[in-house]
Amino acid sequence: MKAFVLKNPGEAIVQLVPDLVRIPDQVHLKVRSVGFCGTDLSSFRGTNPLITYPHILGHEAAATVVGESSLRPDLIQGTNVMVSPYASCGNCPSCSRNRPNACQFNQTMGVQRDGALTEFIQTPVDKVFPADLSITELCVVEPLTVGFHAVARGRVTAEDTVAVIGCGGVGLGAVAGASFRNARTIAIDVESTTLEIAKRAGAEHSINTATESLEDRLRELTDGRGPDVIIEAVGRPATFRAAVEQVAFTGRVVYIGYAKEDVAYETRFFVQKELDILGSRNALPENFLEVLCMLEEKRFPVTEYVTATVPLDAASEILRRWSDFPNDFTKIMVQVD
Repeated sequence: MKAFVLKNPGEAIVQLVPDLVRIPDQVHLKVRSVGFCGTDLSSFRGTNPLITYPHILGHEAAATVVGESSLRPDLIQGTNVMVSPYASCGNCPSCSRNRPNACQFNQTMGVQRDGALTEFIQTPVDKVFPADLSITELCVVEPLTVGFHAVARGRVTAEDTVAVIGCGGVGLGAVAGASFRNARTIAIDVESTTLEIAKRAGAEHSINTATESLEDRLRELTDGRGPDVIIEAVGRPATFRAAVEQVAFTGRVVYIGYAKEDVAYETRFFVQKELDILGSRNALPENFLEVLCMLEEKRFPVTEYVTATVPLDAASEILRRWSDFPNDFTKIMVQVD
């Protein structure tokens, strides 16, 4: 079968790989579409320490059932599904606390193990989520769940004002997740086009920090209090600090990305404000179900979110273009079938 293989940093080709050896009780899937995310880009650039080469990329997958499992009789042939890419150990501290999304030994498809950019894959039945959605909609579920999980970590309610710093592929999920919980949501970015999409995703207000003062605008929008929750989805020292500085007293800060360099804080904010500082990693099954519900209600601008769709043979070229012009793309979709 065909597969998109990253041979070395900057070198990716479509080549034939061995057909699957069927595993009993797993569901057999024909891959229809796979989204690229920032992790794939870092793998292509050679800056992802979690992968080895050669490597099959792809963990945002929409597929169609072609081989059934006795463990899930509802998954009949022809059922369209999305696939959770995470595999947990079941024994580490995170797993024992029923938080397998943060498994110490997590194996994400397309990252620590080969991914979905092949013609066929197979997966345990509990990793498959069917829904009455298009293939494109199913393919955007996984990246949105990461933002939804961050919203859950922040214990967001309808009483909160939530600011999301960074409205790329993951940050837009946080905007949509906060809005889906009826929170007053503020989108923050440096790109006006991205902020327009964020408004379509549910943001009530937007702040373009390329032209506006973040502190002044947040004070204006919150009567000087600051947001109750700030979700950081950029991963830079300046935005890490800004989240702590601008959040309200006794507020919550949720970090999705992580800075690639040391971050120096004014630590008095932690104590004086008595802040909750939270990390957020991957997603849980309930986050997948929540995103599916939102998409079924047509509350997310999928068409604007997906900025490029290419066939499998063009996947290498689009990755190269994304690497050269990162601000030109929000979500890239590769059609495998």
